[in-house]
Amino acid sequence: QGQLEESGGGLVQAGGSLKLSCAVSGPTSRIFALAWFRQAPGKEREFVAAINWSGRDTDYADSVKGRFTISRDDAKSTVYLQMNSLKPEDTAVYYCAADRGYFGRNKSGYSYWGQGTQVTVSS
Repeated sequence: QGQLEESGGGLVQAGGSLKLSCAVSGPTSRIFALAWFRQAPGKEREFVAAINWSGRDTDYADSVKGRFTISRDDAKSTVYLQMNSLKPEDTAVYYCAADRGYFGRNKSGYSYWGQGTQVTVSS
């Protein structure tokens, strides 16, 4: 089974930056795509960004396009989310997700999930 562990969350002022990491363990060679989702209090978990294992394909939610960048380091089995120009509305728990055969925006398509890391953006 794949295991995911996020890190890098914290408190930052509006306009600042954070870089989240997601370490992937287990049968990584069988994982096709990784994604980031986020969930704010009282709201549903929403798609943020995704990358397939080759890195050739990426996808971003409109709300983060141009500000966030997803990337991966094969040698470290780690996926990153660089977040720039952060806004208070970016405040949420950020989750890493992975799946062997799905690459997309639907959270139900991903089989493996991390525990989440809190990102708080103050105004």
